[in-house]
Amino acid sequence: MDSNKKRKVSFRGAEDFLGIELKDPVTHAAGYLGVREALKHTFKEMGVLRSMRALLDMNQKDGFDCPSCAWPDPEHPSPVAEYCENGAKALGDEDTTSHIDAAFFKANSIEELSQLSDYELNKFGRLIEPMVLRPGNVHYEPISWQESFALIAAELRKLDNPDQAIFYTSGRSSNEAAFLYGMFARALGTNNMPDCSNMCHESSGIALGDTLGIGKGSTKLEDLYEAEVILIVGQNPGTNHPRMLSALEKCKGNGGKVISINPLEESGLVNFKNPQTIMGWIGSGEDMADIHLPVNINQDIPLMKLILKKLAAKDKETNHVFDHDFITKYTDGYEALLTDLDTYNSAELLEQSGVPEDRINATVELLANKSKIIVCWAMGLTQHKNGVENIREFVNLLLLKGAIGKPNAGTCPVRGHSNVQGDRSVGIQHFVDKEMNQRIKEHLGFTPPDHEGVDTVGAMKAMHEGKAKVFMCLGGNFLMAASDTEYTAEAIENCDLTVQISTKLNRTHLVTGKTALILPSIGRSEKDTKNGKDRHFTVENSMGRVKKSKGILKTPSDTVMSEPEIIAKIGRAYFGDDHAMAWRILAEDYDLIRTQIDKVCKGFKKTEERSNGAGYYLPNNVRELDFSMLPNGKAQLTINRLPDHKLEKDEYMLMTIRSHDQFNTTIYGLNDRYRGVYNARRVIFMNPDDMKAVGLKKLDVVDITSTYDGKVRVAHKFKIVPYTIPCGNLASYFPETNVLVPYNHFADRSKTPISKSIKVRLVKK
Repeated sequence: MDSNKKRKVSFRGAEDFLGIELKDPVTHAAGYLGVREALKHTFKEMGVLRSMRALLDMNQKDGFDCPSCAWPDPEHPSPVAEYCENGAKALGDEDTTSHIDAAFFKANSIEELSQLSDYELNKFGRLIEPMVLRPGNVHYEPISWQESFALIAAELRKLDNPDQAIFYTSGRSSNEAAFLYGMFARALGTNNMPDCSNMCHESSGIALGDTLGIGKGSTKLEDLYEAEVILIVGQNPGTNHPRMLSALEKCKGNGGKVISINPLEESGLVNFKNPQTIMGWIGSGEDMADIHLPVNINQDIPLMKLILKKLAAKDKETNHVFDHDFITKYTDGYEALLTDLDTYNSAELLEQSGVPEDRINATVELLANKSKIIVCWAMGLTQHKNGVENIREFVNLLLLKGAIGKPNAGTCPVRGHSNVQGDRSVGIQHFVDKEMNQRIKEHLGFTPPDHEGVDTVGAMKAMHEGKAKVFMCLGGNFLMAASDTEYTAEAIENCDLTVQISTKLNRTHLVTGKTALILPSIGRSEKDTKNGKDRHFTVENSMGRVKKSKGILKTPSDTVMSEPEIIAKIGRAYFGDDHAMAWRILAEDYDLIRTQIDKVCKGFKKTEERSNGAGYYLPNNVRELDFSMLPNGKAQLTINRLPDHKLEKDEYMLMTIRSHDQFNTTIYGLNDRYRGVYNARRVIFMNPDDMKAVGLKKLDVVDITSTYDGKVRVAHKFKIVPYTIPCGNLASYFPETNVLVPYNHFADRSKTPISKSIKVRLVKK
């Protein structure tokens, strides 16, 4: 085949409608239905005995960590079921008995496969042997591991400079794999290490670094149990972090209150039926949110400013609403913040927020008399142009109330992928950390680069402009996770070599560089054995605890390899045996990797020993009320601007969301029972009054368009679903709607995509 011929692959996949069915949304989370769906999925994918054996081991102290979200395990896990519905689905998805081998790729070209949906691609099963896509070919063919490593090394040696290579990391990888990956990139000479944090909680890291001195949350799981008030902002725990509902239930049982701030009233925050209790099966469940504030999309700052103004007015009367001792001792910027709040008109803030004033007043009354307050948030705050400022505004509330650095209070950014925080802790970052560089030089024996690399946006741009030639991914589905899908596809296709270290087939295996490699890896739940010895990984949860994870299931084939081993063998193929890093030994000895992590990565100490059982917490300055690294040695109260969207008369504000049958870009099924949608994904949720105003009816078909910088982007063929959402607001599933998000519009400073506030129009078909 002509090696210069462009492959005819689709970055969109199937856009067909299936037999959509709409029902009333389910008004409670989990319960019998959750158990049934969890077991139904795992039994189908893995078989009954394998499923039960793995489920009983998942999230246990000497078991393996769930491959789904990063929610922490309790100090004393349930011995029977320390997992949720979506964790069970992730396990079944990872350990499916369906496999993809060389015969599959011989029978199916990437052009044919690319016409399928992401759901259909995922259903084909586990990748079980290394495959290569040669220039001009449309069929992958087998390749040996040794050949694969040699090919990567050869392509890297062709580069004019190391910055023509990009190393992307997904949150699923272990600390050991991520550490080696980051050290390999630095030893090569580049800091081009974009990661999935760039697309989700980068805004959180910057905002928390600005205000509190650390880019992580300050709470521990146990803090939620006896908090007086928990704010859940821009987060849907019932689908995205279901085990969090158990913690909220304990909080409610101890007299705590929950406030939900979200354009959608999600089922998990309406009612929770705990499947680990008898009442969760036969009772009515626990009502969750005491107050729901249906804020307009990305109008959280006007809402919080209005709440702060009202609290400040009360404090002026009594001097007991704000914690003045805490403010004086630990914070900077109090007077400037109050002065700024005085400049805003309350009526205008109220209108902008879209929230009924009686609900805001009820929130103010609740917060005024409480000090043990936790703020939890996710993408609903981070994925906006003003994502960093959104988070800083909520930190203002915590600082004014003295709800920082004490039990049952603080910040709780709820991370998505199970080790995304650990990846950053062990050095996956595009920016330069001079102190880490010094430790690398001292303990690993090479000099890392001292210039900044590219983040996700920079990676897309570099590839699109032909400035990057080799693109390697440690897990993930970069094409479908990133913004502006068409632009991203064009960028990837410009590369000479793309490498995917993966467990399952996805669209990034089909939209590739001129040469492409698939390197199949061991899953989180599987045994990693070398020379007759079982090995284990470590991971870090959303609250900064590092623990061991050891799989128990048989690998799908003898030709899959662990991620640390793959990376170390790439290192050896490129550097040989005379390099400062002992790549040959590191491929086999994870204890040595952990020893190097302890020496190089801040806060890690005696990890081999301390990661056993429940594990250990990394240091967190906020928990010690140590703000010495910040201006004047104090936490920072900040002044944040209002969002400025300037919608045209025919434009709406769209936020992208997950269905209940997906995790990130992985689609487990086609149902979203919490929202009443079955057998469909190409839907858009719309307020009935908005529908009536423009003559749209239920299940009418529309194209969704966005216009930025004069360029019109189109997401084709979506069906209208009437839903309880504020007027002028829309919601639809990603990754199907990522095509609408312009690559060059992102959060200030963090460059997180604006996936939760996209200006769109609807075009009836």
